[in-house]
Amino acid sequence: MHGWSTIGVLLACTFLGCGGQDVTEGPPSAAAPEVPVIGAGTVASADGVEIAYTVHRVDRPALVLVHGWMCDQSYWDEQIAGLVERFGVVTVDVAGHGTSAANRESWTISSLGGDVVAVINKLHLDDVIVVGHSMGGLVALDVARQMPGAVIGVIGVDTLHDVDAEQDVAETEKFLKALREDFKPTCDGFVRSMFVEGTDPDLVDRIAIDMCSGPGEVGAALIQAYVEYDHSQALADAEVPIRVINSDLWPTDVAGNQELADFEATIFEGRGHFLMQEAAEELTGSIIDHALEILAAEPARDGSS
Repeated sequence: MHGWSTIGVLLACTFLGCGGQDVTEGPPSAAAPEVPVIGAGTVASADGVEIAYTVHRVDRPALVLVHGWMCDQSYWDEQIAGLVERFGVVTVDVAGHGTSAANRESWTISSLGGDVVAVINKLHLDDVIVVGHSMGGLVALDVARQMPGAVIGVIGVDTLHDVDAEQDVAETEKFLKALREDFKPTCDGFVRSMFVEGTDPDLVDRIAIDMCSGPGEVGAALIQAYVEYDHSQALADAEVPIRVINSDLWPTDVAGNQELADFEATIFEGRGHFLMQEAAEELTGSIIDHALEILAAEPARDGSS
């Protein structure tokens, strides 16, 4: 595309800046921030839609993982174990996906970005690197735009290939019409086209069935939102390092994207769109490498470099 059960509370006051208070000295000037719980939670987005998330580890930097169109946070399952060894990790179901609510009146990329912002604010995360797959890459850019300073980088997974690519208006309208009128078979063909020859057919079936079982009206509305969103402006407005890990199923215009942002790409050859499942171990390693690079380039919080 152009395109847990709760197991305890972390003793994270140092990370969260919620130092102890001697009660004999009077009340604190402000309420201490809530300590995130390892496990599942929900938070209301700006428009009141309940957004589901999972805290896998609290630490700095925090990787916030955002799934793609018609997917959910479980699509990152094979990356979690490797990532929590080094980083804080939170996964999110944006509105209309997974266990998040779908009672949204206006479906836009920015509203999905707002869902992620609500989670970041709820958990008091800082030094955030947003990792987004497919449409989640655009959402990640929007989160960076909405949270300057808190977000220090974006890592895209098979996304942001060519932000200046022109849309074929007639073909886009034809596709949108098919999605609105007959979502499941249209979605099924679309999803299956994102895999390369030789991919495990059970994996293809599992992902196609899962994605195309979601609410068709949400799926169609978000494709419309994806088309209408200004990709190149979003890339320029993010103002943080952007690293993508893409398959070679579609070409990535590295030079063109570099004219707009601090952009670099790692290309996985012979893989399809769902690198989280098709190249799980390699993808995890690449995310770690890029996150460490972004962190190393971030000035220290005391202002030193």
